Amino acid sequence: MTEARPIATERAYPALKREYPADFRVDDAYKASLPDLQNGPASLIVGARAPIQHVGISNFRLPIRYMTREGGEITLETSVTGTVSLEADRKGINMSRIMRSFYAHADKQFSMGVLEAALDDYKSDLDSLDARIMMRLSYPMRVESLRSGLSGWQYYDIALELVEKAGQRLRIMHFDYVYSSTCPCSLELSEHARRMRGQLATPHSQRSVARVSVVMQGDTLWFEDMVTLCRRAVATETQVMVKREDEQAFAELNAANPIFVEDAVRAFAAELMAEPRIGDFRVVASHQESLHSHDAVSVLTEGATFAHASLDPAIFAGLRA
Repeated sequence: MTEARPIATERAYPALKREYPADFRVDDAYKASLPDLQNGPASLIVGARAPIQHVGISNFRLPIRYMTREGGEITLETSVTGTVSLEADRKGINMSRIMRSFYAHADKQFSMGVLEAALDDYKSDLDSLDARIMMRLSYPMRVESLRSGLSGWQYYDIALELVEKAGQRLRIMHFDYVYSSTCPCSLELSEHARRMRGQLATPHSQRSVARVSVVMQGDTLWFEDMVTLCRRAVATETQVMVKREDEQAFAELNAANPIFVEDAVRAFAAELMAEPRIGDFRVVASHQESLHSHDAVSVLTEGATFAHASLDPAIFAGLRA
């Protein structure tokens, strides 16, 4: 029979204080005594002793000052993702160093040079081979209506990436462009019903979105330049402020530019190929149809940067027009 033992009532350490010590100050000796498991020895690694391509932080937000093409300045809330590679024999990284490195440059007016300096800093701080920064923002531009003289703010979702891999750096812009797509087949069928049977019919149109991703090279590629390029490719950008004359004008504009999703990605590609400041690119388009319960989608890539046999399962779900 097991002998009963009394439950110990004394602890090996003194009773803990329950009040927050607002007057406590940390000195160097105390900081040196703090445990740091994330940067511990390889013996603490959990799971496979394998390299990690990306580890870091996502969606920390701060205001960044951007210059406009016309020379002005605008401050926008920006979401930042920062990652580094991690070698197989290292336990982890100090995540806060990525934020501290970025904040050291955050007060400067944005440029790719500033972004490169931030990447240099946290890549050095974390002793990493590869690194990446992505900044996401919504960029406003004043857009005039087609005929009434009204104007309103159009917002463009943009992401900027600086990627360093194997000693090579890429500067990438992802740009979302929202437009109306009138189905050419539906347009012809509607006109056939009018002509042959005197039957009123309307072609189906839908709000559509293209995510244009480009490798930037050479001179500055402004956000406004991407807007101009996309409008040249597909003229039927959705409108902000409209009166009746604008709505009629937009119907006429759509009728003059009917477009399948295959046409759309090729139209964007033609403009991208003609732009010397753009290297490799990818166009992902989604026409979120009013005829069908599903979307019409297409992907067109140029160059090795965006060429993948496998697609992210959410690549089209992420396109919200």
